[in-house]
Amino acid sequence: PNWLKIRADRTDDFVVVGFTRPKGSRSGFGALDLGAYQDGKLVYAGRVGSGFTAAQLEDVSAALERSVRPTPAFSGPVPQDSGHTWVEPTLIAEVRYKEWTDEGLLRQPVFVRFRDDKPITEIAKRDARGEIRDAEPPVAIGHPASRLSHPEVKFSNLAKVFWPDEGYTKGDLIEYYRAISQWMLPYLADRPLVLTRFPDGISGKSFFQKDAPEYAQAFVRTVTIWSEDSQRELDYFVCDNESSLLYIANMAAILLHVWSSRVATLETPDWCILDLDPKEAPFTDVVTVAKAVRALCDDIGLPTGIKTSGSTGLHVLIPLGRQVTYEQSRTLGGLLARVIAAQLPDIATVTRQVQKRGGKVYLDYVQNGHGRLLVAPFSVRPLPGAPVSTPLAWREVTPRLDIRAFTIRTVPARMKKLKDDPLWPVLDHQPDLMAALSRLHGRLDE
Repeated sequence: PNWLKIRADRTDDFVVVGFTRPKGSRSGFGALDLGAYQDGKLVYAGRVGSGFTAAQLEDVSAALERSVRPTPAFSGPVPQDSGHTWVEPTLIAEVRYKEWTDEGLLRQPVFVRFRDDKPITEIAKRDARGEIRDAEPPVAIGHPASRLSHPEVKFSNLAKVFWPDEGYTKGDLIEYYRAISQWMLPYLADRPLVLTRFPDGISGKSFFQKDAPEYAQAFVRTVTIWSEDSQRELDYFVCDNESSLLYIANMAAILLHVWSSRVATLETPDWCILDLDPKEAPFTDVVTVAKAVRALCDDIGLPTGIKTSGSTGLHVLIPLGRQVTYEQSRTLGGLLARVIAAQLPDIATVTRQVQKRGGKVYLDYVQNGHGRLLVAPFSVRPLPGAPVSTPLAWREVTPRLDIRAFTIRTVPARMKKLKDDPLWPVLDHQPDLMAALSRLHGRLDE
């Protein structure tokens, strides 16, 4: 079947440990030497010379020249050919490749992007068997309200009440996004971002904003993408750092939506979404359906992550590792949804029309598409109580789960107590999709 025809290139992050000089008419550098951590040691992983823009060749070469060192920063075998210039291991590059060779080098590597959002400690080496070493969890950083100031962002109207019943203000919203930024930014970085702004709080008028205004500050990154809906190019915000997040929060953007793909790999999403929407169904049915989705995915070899929607439902995310197109992701989501709807016909449905659902949980897979949106993990929702779309551990998904307990007041403290973010693996995990889809095909034939 067509949905089994999947290109399974791998994508990983590597430390830049050196470079070669350009030849001919090429400027900047010839190729980057790459390293990766294996068993806690930095080892040589090969070089990448394709995929760079002319601007990247020029801009990065200056930074490389400033960090030159006399000897390699990695241990183990060193390339024997001449022409390598070694640098301090401070720059991270995401690279797509076919596989690892028997010599421990990348085969057919292509540069994707530089990773300013990741510290060196989070880099892990995926070996030829697809195994990955556990990365270190992020460290919590707290920001008391008395320090609500920023060198790049000028805040305004901090005392304006945004949640009348609770008395939460615009300042509380900004403070929340600053307190949670360390965990939220990995889901925002390098993705087109869409804002829903509430200048007068959740009881006032709101508007949806894809196109960044001309007055947006220069430190906030934007990316130009053609919009089929608008039939024109739009300058989407891309929130790569805390300054950008606080600037956007100061625009009264309560609700943040992201694409499932990154700017550098716009047509290949990181995850497949199953939005479990209860409408009139009891939340216990949502939990039952979510567990059934997880059991099915476990059975066919697909990992899953889960978060609250921030409203009434749950979002199950299946990592894809940028190995398939949006169309293939939607096909996968549809197949999974139909299996669950057939397995639980009394409580689950794939019928879109609300009036025809019969009080069942809707397994929505249609958000898997180019330009379709997901409520960002850790985004606030413009609802009473200031609820937050919160990553969960699967052990928390029980009939006793109270999704209303996750708010701007409780989630920062929750993340400080947790050792890691339970949803984090969906960002980079690369499952064996061919094997999983073959098993799913077997389930459909039963």
